[in-house]
Amino acid sequence: MRFTFWNRGRRAPAQTAPAPHFELGRRGEVLAVERLEQAGYQIVASNFSLPIGRNLRDVVVNAEIDIVAYDGPTLCFVEVKTRASDDFASPQVNVDLRKRRQIARASLAYRRMLGLMKAPYRYDVVTVVVGNAESAPRIQLMKGFWSDETMRRRTTYHAHWD
Repeated sequence: MRFTFWNRGRRAPAQTAPAPHFELGRRGEVLAVERLEQAGYQIVASNFSLPIGRNLRDVVVNAEIDIVAYDGPTLCFVEVKTRASDDFASPQVNVDLRKRRQIARASLAYRRMLGLMKAPYRYDVVTVVVGNAESAPRIQLMKGFWSDETMRRRTTYHAHWD
């Protein structure tokens, strides 16, 4: 029996280079790891991805933690934001409530998975602004950028005029 394929005689598509923003993000994560190591952090994992639930369409939602590290006895979940410039807005602006909730859920799963529920932990952000070729990148470490207490939804409403 003989099979014919619709692409017979055609070349396989050439491997394309990654998009520039992916390369920028990868470069920012490398610079962030170097900065964290200089600050005394011990890197445990990077680009740690795990499923955290399902959305309304019943599709599995994955969350990624850019860097997991120890700062002394404290387990740190680090989000890295890299930008070519900060002309429009600073990079940490993009660590919005949705992203913080996603990282918090992933960190909870990570701590449960490894039996670290009683260990101290915090959420840090590293911003990297690459700038132009002549200047060195600006790297800023923000320890304790948010906490689980700031993530809690209010169950009661308090009017401001009371």
